[in-house]
Amino acid sequence: MEQIVFDESRLKDVLKTALIEVLEERRALFSELFTEALEDIALIHASKEGETTKATSKEEIYRIIEAKA
Repeated sequence: MEQIVFDESRLKDVLKTALIEVLEERRALFSELFTEALEDIALIHASKEGETTKATSKEEIYRIIEAKA
């Protein structure tokens, strides 16, 4: 069986090309995954921030939301 030998820069080029093709062909899927990951990160930060702030009543939250609407 014939063995193929790549040098490091050629291998990097091939991998970059393959990754770009996959990203272009599956743009919507990657966009959705990236969006979900960012939302998860934001939720984690909000949760950690919530642990260090005082509690607020539902009424206060509704008042703030309605004032911005």
